[in-house]
Amino acid sequence: MHQVRRVAMLSLHTSPLEQPGGGDAGGMNVYVRHLALQLAAAGVSVDIYTRRTTAEQPDTVMLAPHVSVHHITAGPFANVSKETLPELVTEMADAVADHVTSLPGEPTNVIHSHYWVSGMAGILVAKRLDLPLVHTMHTMARVKNHYLPPGQSAEPGIREDGEQHIVAAATRLVANTTAEAAELERHYDGCEQRIDIVSPGVDLKVFKPAFRDRSRQELGIAPERFHVVFAGRMQRLKGPHVLVKAAAILRAERPDIELQISFLGARSGHDKYDLPTMIDDAGLSSVAAIHPPVGAAELADWYRSADVVAVPSSSESFGLVALEAQACGTPVIATNVGGLPRAVSDGRTGLLIEGRSPKLWADAIASLHDFPGTRADMGRAASVFAEAYGWENTAAQTIQSYDLALTYQYLTPPGC
Repeated sequence: MHQVRRVAMLSLHTSPLEQPGGGDAGGMNVYVRHLALQLAAAGVSVDIYTRRTTAEQPDTVMLAPHVSVHHITAGPFANVSKETLPELVTEMADAVADHVTSLPGEPTNVIHSHYWVSGMAGILVAKRLDLPLVHTMHTMARVKNHYLPPGQSAEPGIREDGEQHIVAAATRLVANTTAEAAELERHYDGCEQRIDIVSPGVDLKVFKPAFRDRSRQELGIAPERFHVVFAGRMQRLKGPHVLVKAAAILRAERPDIELQISFLGARSGHDKYDLPTMIDDAGLSSVAAIHPPVGAAELADWYRSADVVAVPSSSESFGLVALEAQACGTPVIATNVGGLPRAVSDGRTGLLIEGRSPKLWADAIASLHDFPGTRADMGRAASVFAEAYGWENTAAQTIQSYDLALTYQYLTPPGC
């Protein structure tokens, strides 16, 4: 029987109630939401804290039995850039701590923060309430800066310093993969004995192989089209421009490929990344189309309608899109960075590409087009591969991390 009974989960810069695919909402929103739901199913109550952005937002939204989303007031009733949020850390921490102490019923015994801004607030909350802090980075500034593509601004020093402070202060650190754990050790001097590896999950009830032809028909994808899908925020980090350039190469070199690219997502916050202009400038308006973010059920249909799903990110802690697509029986082409080598089995469930050279991506797309039998084999292997990543496994591993945090709250593990 596990020790933890109630968790205060901090997701202060983005809410699990928001639609992933635009603004600051992405894989982390999916992660927090589904982890909380599965923790509740395992007998752990979860209170999720996020910052109020409008006066109309209710104080509390019941996401499910024993899962509540609380909107705390800190700063203006408006969306605030991630660069500005550090100024509100103390105010957010005070609001969270006050609310946690006022909760009726089972006392909270673990704080779990997500992303560095929440981690900074989590340190203050944990200290004030004398509770252990578990932190999940999701992405890391020094890792992103290490793989910084041309034209993208570096993560600020205040974030690097904040993450360094979190690594030193947290009772336990959760990493998605062994590669991320190694990056915590290499870039932040993280203590191996305090790092727990917990793989993200996928909702296997929604993301599953089913009626691919029907999905294509409903979404208007002609049978002869070779359909490539991108799902995520429209920003340079995620790399949709790589697909535009690859498509231009294919149009010139392989006019026999009747290519169609569907981009699902929206621009990230104040990012000036202009994908529509890139598509127009490349003369690809008849090949590529941009669609707004969609809910999970419709997203699964898009994945099933695809011949291949592309994840051309320059940095990914794991890559939930890759896992969701594979669960739908669709092979994935992804950059060989971060956690993507864990999320995609190269040559078996998809292809891993070294870097983001449009020529390499064009060649990879063409290779899967030219060998439909291999593509079908990869799709079948992909759905089997994804079955090992249910959210219930993620929750079980996270509970083990919580129990270790409670055990080591006042102790330093050997070697740390």
